[in-house]
Amino acid sequence: MADVLDEFVRHLGSERGRSEHTLRAYTGDIAGMLRHAVRMGCTEVAEIDVTVLRSWLASLHARGKARATLARRASAVRVFTEWAYRTGRLDADVGVRLASPKAQRDLPEVLRPAEARALLESVAAGTAEGDPVAMRDLAMLETLYATGVRVGELVGLDLDDIDDGRRVVRVFGKGGRERVVPYGVPAERALRDWIARGRPQLAAPGAGPALFVGVRGRRIDQRAVRTVVHERLRAVPDAPDLGPHGLRHSAATHVLEGGADLRMVQELLGHASLGTTQVYTHVSVDRLRKAYRQAHPRA
Repeated sequence: MADVLDEFVRHLGSERGRSEHTLRAYTGDIAGMLRHAVRMGCTEVAEIDVTVLRSWLASLHARGKARATLARRASAVRVFTEWAYRTGRLDADVGVRLASPKAQRDLPEVLRPAEARALLESVAAGTAEGDPVAMRDLAMLETLYATGVRVGELVGLDLDDIDDGRRVVRVFGKGGRERVVPYGVPAERALRDWIARGRPQLAAPGAGPALFVGVRGRRIDQRAVRTVVHERLRAVPDAPDLGPHGLRHSAATHVLEGGADLRMVQELLGHASLGTTQVYTHVSVDRLRKAYRQAHPRA
């Protein structure tokens, strides 16, 4: 079974182009299911049936796993069983009969526009003295909020991904999908300042083309960006404690509140399906209700 798991993960990486983060998640999920199958007496993958899969999900539920976790792991197993059936390791795709609870899709807490402005202004104040770390932090925060990119997409940006003339950034998202996202004048100023004055002070020879670098001069990692966001938000009175994903949700929410439709937000965020973006639908409904109260004579 371990050999089959290794082959499945190689398939995901080489043929389907999944990221390292995704590969680690699949490895953990499928390994857990296989261990459960062994405990139920299975000695090879061919002996796994829907009863084993349901028992595995039930054991996770009994241990208090969240609905979102159960839904994700069931989805991972369905990908595995489809591959195992297609490659002759299972006589039938038993995963298609596996039901899982729908994940609760609540919109995470977001910043109010005034809080986002206060965050960026407080960081900008530190750049006046020429501090390269402050310049970098401002450029990262402006980029996260202006474009709604994921933190993994941010740290993967190279210098030539920035088109300063058109004020757009080229982003490689999940599954290697490429998209071009616009950004505004404040982000343009912050990026120019960082590239021209801040980055040369921090970048080490091993930085390569990385747009953002850490204090050791190499490409910054996701953990460092999360730390920056949390620490910088502490300076904003009453602001929620958010990470980079909170800035992504804030950007999407504020764009919708400004009048954009869900299709535009889908393109901005790089969602493959509009269904993923529909978690923001309540924002559109709130805006519609407000417009109705203002416009309808019987509101």
